[in-house]
Amino acid sequence: MRLLCSSLAVSLAASAAFAQTAVQSCDRTVTFDTPPKAAISNDVNLTEMMLVLGLADKMVGYTGISGWKTLDEEMRAGVEQLPELSAKYPSKEVLIGADADFFFAGWNYGMKVGGEVTPETLAPFGIDVYELTESCIHIGEKAPVSMADMYNDLRNLGKIFEVSDKAEALIKGYEADLDSFLAAQPALDTPPRVFVYDSGEDAPFTAGRYAMPNALIAAAGGRNIMDDFDKSWGTVGWEAVVERNPEVVVIVNYGTVTADQKKAFMMENPAFADLDAIRNDRFVVLEYVEATPGPRNINAVKKLAAAFRAN
Repeated sequence: MRLLCSSLAVSLAASAAFAQTAVQSCDRTVTFDTPPKAAISNDVNLTEMMLVLGLADKMVGYTGISGWKTLDEEMRAGVEQLPELSAKYPSKEVLIGADADFFFAGWNYGMKVGGEVTPETLAPFGIDVYELTESCIHIGEKAPVSMADMYNDLRNLGKIFEVSDKAEALIKGYEADLDSFLAAQPALDTPPRVFVYDSGEDAPFTAGRYAMPNALIAAAGGRNIMDDFDKSWGTVGWEAVVERNPEVVVIVNYGTVTADQKKAFMMENPAFADLDAIRNDRFVVLEYVEATPGPRNINAVKKLAAAFRAN
């Protein structure tokens, strides 16, 4: 009886120490009585956010990576103790079968509007969902993307998992690192015109004003030529690209078509021969994990800033 009372006291003390935490997730307020103990993240960038916060021991697996991408050495080391539960988007059964109590995903990052895996469909099974801030544009209005979106996700994950001190220290460090690097860069006379080439030959898939590269380019001192494209990621016509004449092309590297192949397609196509970026061979490659919200956005901004200032 004494042991039972002692265990109950410890449990109550732990709950009291955590208190109740509420965070904003797109258009919802999500409340947590205790930190999740069986979390699942979808996609490489969201998984890396969990890892930098030291949350691997609170996870039962991850989803949505190997179906499209390969892990680099750093990421492989971080998830080596965790199973990949689904190579692409998980089904509801996968998440329930893993006894998950938390799913960190986003719209078009593991969830589809009207799909079988949503916050509403998972709630009856005790699985709370936190949505990637960048992705909220798919279900409602939001401000154009900024670096603050990524920091917001780290901050909210810190609150949810009771590691706010670590989250705030990471954010402060990222901001200081980036500020210091950018302050040392030469000033640009004008922001270079930048086109983000994700994929597609008949029509390019690119980043609009709500996709993370728009924020990365702006932070580095450039201007996304599609910053008036009122979408996150989407398809535009090559005519618009030619008309806006980018000075730099940013290639997002992932999938079966390599960055070299994407570059060759643009360099060898006569329709693009007069583009400033083609004439001057100005390309920058961002890995998928750099171009989507996550800790490697800092390195992405540095890479872009250096490229924008290169002769």
